[in-house]
Amino acid sequence: MKKLLITIDGPAGAGKTTVSRKLARQLGYVYVDTGALYRGVAYEARKRGVSPDDDKALARLCAEIDLRVVRTPSGTRLYSGDMDISDNIRTPEMSMMASAVSARPIVREALLDIQRRLGAEKNAVFEGRDMGTVVFPDAEVKFFLTADIATRAGRRHQELSENCGQTLEAVTADMKRRDADDSSRAAAPLKPADDAVLIDSTTLSVEGVVRQMLARVELSRY
Repeated sequence: MKKLLITIDGPAGAGKTTVSRKLARQLGYVYVDTGALYRGVAYEARKRGVSPDDDKALARLCAEIDLRVVRTPSGTRLYSGDMDISDNIRTPEMSMMASAVSARPIVREALLDIQRRLGAEKNAVFEGRDMGTVVFPDAEVKFFLTADIATRAGRRHQELSENCGQTLEAVTADMKRRDADDSSRAAAPLKPADDAVLIDSTTLSVEGVVRQMLARVELSRY
């Protein structure tokens, strides 16, 4: 069987993380959440008081920080230096900050080499927003996963309900702003790759999405 590199792009709340993890587990592949890398930069920028529109300061920040994806029995974790920041980056504030810093070409360039090194051995599923268009344009299998805004906001609100008091209306408004920011940015805007398989998860279960993806992957494995 051929070694494959699989990319799954799409907007927030489409179900990318859950689907990517399940797909990787079923294939015995490595799962990489590239959005976590941008959240890591956002976390360190916030911690150090770096503005997301200050390119010089962001360049220094990216040169100084040491972001590492570490595989553990419970899944992949993101470290900044010796600190596990996996839980710290999963907040609404970090989501918006990550969207802002990811729009800066200096940050995207700094993280590009890290992502490509992680994918060099293939047998991996990469989740993100520009994996199939910019980072891995030659990936063997590409997916673009989406869902309608009501469904995506509902999912995200449910995820956040245990950790914050945001209302569904506030989550929906934040998601609409992030959709607009991600889709209109000059650097690597959110869009499907020309050869990506589009899957709308609005009415599909996680298992239903994974089944569709596995069927497509099987066509490319031999």
